[in-house]
Amino acid sequence: MNTIIEGAFKAFELLSSGDSDVFQVMTMTLFVSGTATAISVLLGLPLGLWLALVDFVGKQTLTSLINFGMGLPPVVVGLFVSLFLWRSGPLGNLDLMYTPTAMIVAEAIIAFPIVAGFSFAAIISINPKLRWRLLSMGATQWQVNWLLIKEARLGLMAAIMAGFGRVISEVGASMMVGGNIKGQTRVLTTAIVLEVGKGNYDVAMAIAYILLIITYTVIVLLTILQHDKKIL
Repeated sequence: MNTIIEGAFKAFELLSSGDSDVFQVMTMTLFVSGTATAISVLLGLPLGLWLALVDFVGKQTLTSLINFGMGLPPVVVGLFVSLFLWRSGPLGNLDLMYTPTAMIVAEAIIAFPIVAGFSFAAIISINPKLRWRLLSMGATQWQVNWLLIKEARLGLMAAIMAGFGRVISEVGASMMVGGNIKGQTRVLTTAIVLEVGKGNYDVAMAIAYILLIITYTVIVLLTILQHDKKIL
């Protein structure tokens, strides 16, 4: 209990003093997680919508693969990305290993099926009679699809929040492809692991509080957008 309380005071001290190391790690965390989330949304959202709105051969198989991807262990993703980026790998000449770019790639792969899966579920959960009703009223297929997307707005924003929540809390893949290098690839989650390993539980708790504050702030902003009817 003392460690939890001490961690709260330590977090306040680090933030109020403008500790450069802490703010650098915070910035890197937001950059990596934000970029990975944006990529996963750009790729996953259209795929989820396409799966829900279009019928084609192999749809069930592709859907099952996305559902499988939603539960991929991050360390396995990190291992596969590492195999591609190591010097002996097919992309080794790009020198991306132990860089923020490698972390973004790994985290985007982790979040992509989550965003796609949640997007698919958001659209598919809409009453199917709505589509036929809109078509019977003379709406074009594009108009119908757009109206269905608007109807599923809450679920689609939930997909984005789920993707962000997954990547900002990620540890295994980040350490495997990023290396937890100070000033370069260290993020809040890997910093917590480092401090625990050193026995600095108060500092680890302080960083954990900072991570929770950042995560909660971003989720609150996304929730505001989720309930803003002017969007879409």
